[in-house]
Amino acid sequence: MSAGEPQDVHVDRRSFLARAAVLSAGAAVAGTVGLPRIAFAGPSPSRTGPHPDAYTAPRPEAVADPTELTVAEAAYQLRAGKLTSPALVEAYLARIEAFEGTYQAFNLVLAEQAAAAARALRRGHYHGPLHGIPLAIKDNYYTEGIATTANSYVFADFVPPFSATSVARLEAAGGIVLGKTQMGPLATTRATTPDGVVTTVNAWTPADPSTNPGGSSTGTATAVAGRLATSGIGTQTGGSITAPSNAQNLTGIKPTMGRVSLYGIVPLTYSRDHPGPLARDAKDAAIMLSAMAGEDANDPRTQGLPPVPDLVAAATPVHQGQRLKLRWPTRIGVIPGFTSGSGATPAARRAFLDTLAGIPGATVVDVTLPDEWDLLTGRFNDVRLPERAEPFLPYLRQDLRLFGVSLTSWLQGALMGADEYVTGQRAKLVLLERVLNDLFSQCDVVVQTSPVPFDIVGLPELALPIGFDGALPIGTILGGRPYAEDRLLSVGAAYQAVTGWHHQRPPDPVASPAARTLAAARPRLTAAEAAEQSQ
Repeated sequence: MSAGEPQDVHVDRRSFLARAAVLSAGAAVAGTVGLPRIAFAGPSPSRTGPHPDAYTAPRPEAVADPTELTVAEAAYQLRAGKLTSPALVEAYLARIEAFEGTYQAFNLVLAEQAAAAARALRRGHYHGPLHGIPLAIKDNYYTEGIATTANSYVFADFVPPFSATSVARLEAAGGIVLGKTQMGPLATTRATTPDGVVTTVNAWTPADPSTNPGGSSTGTATAVAGRLATSGIGTQTGGSITAPSNAQNLTGIKPTMGRVSLYGIVPLTYSRDHPGPLARDAKDAAIMLSAMAGEDANDPRTQGLPPVPDLVAAATPVHQGQRLKLRWPTRIGVIPGFTSGSGATPAARRAFLDTLAGIPGATVVDVTLPDEWDLLTGRFNDVRLPERAEPFLPYLRQDLRLFGVSLTSWLQGALMGADEYVTGQRAKLVLLERVLNDLFSQCDVVVQTSPVPFDIVGLPELALPIGFDGALPIGTILGGRPYAEDRLLSVGAAYQAVTGWHHQRPPDPVASPAARTLAAARPRLTAAEAAEQSQ
């Protein structure tokens, strides 16, 4: 990819809109519909071997504690022979032993398998920056021969015969599966047991289970934030990568629909599910996404897309002389009301915008929202529910109790009328058209306060930390045009080059029998609360 041009400038918006229309219409025949190719006029990137920008000399505090190393820092230490993968895995297993009773981030810890994989990697071929890196995998990703429950009664005994494409690619890149993480049952709420008892806590307030750790990918988020894994992966249908990243001081990226294969992931909504990484910083997110992304013969959503750009280079800060600048000139759009809110949030958001405005190449501009914004992003959002319910109708007919605390939203989807569903799908295309033509005529990326509407229409988002309100992190979300992951990462990396929020880690919880007793007495979501949180 040309250093002077991000990928989004080469993508034809009309072809993306046409593809989205076919995808919406084809949801009922999941996987069998052929999608139009995206019109793309840019060059294809070409690079072989380990990426030179994927290795970062570690901070002193990270040298002293291997679990503080980012992926890029750990890759630097491992390649230099200053750290071994078995030692890194052992350091994380020690923290899991000490603190998992409080965090409850994992459904399953694969201690013996991870240690054996680390030893085998020491003797084998070097794979690149993920070589020997311990990863946390959300429990809706298939893992060959290892239970994949989606934290539900429906899949309680399911052991898949193969791994999801994303997991297979991460392992092929040298990543080590440290364990399967807690999640909302069938990816619908924050992480709970299937009948609604809260499990995973926010790593920043481990003694207070009432603090929401984010959406359904909270097991992965807490594992990464609590230094129980170097990085991890989750899925987003209604905010479950961006929300836990914002809640736990992480950098998460929800890629454009189709950029990463959904093959081998327990589905929630065919036209809105997105796999992606939850990481410590923009560079780590780029390394993870680079390994996950690309065409997959098993998922037609991945085919006919622009090539994956050099995401690691995009996430590498650029300097002109001694001064940082944006890799590409970028107009950063600010939606109405962005700097409002309560507590420390307004000041953090203003400081975030001021910091961006001070980076050469960034232009902060106020934008107006397209017509009927609230109607298009609110009222019609529930049309995702029939798409969710349809594959699970046999289970709904078999036993309603299989859906536990989230039953209400599944029934809502099963009972929605066809006319409302069709109208909602049309409204989604109107929304996408207005985002592409109206909103992005004013800016290149847009600063958001929620994942809506970008997860509705399949556009990319980057979540990153921008401050704290007392003990709790404050985050924000940047949304981009189709396949703008490289531009989003470039903005995030530049911001993180001049701030240090992303390096802050939560204090360790108290490791004691009392803490385990507290963890055992956690609240239960009501059906109404589960329906409100439903992704």
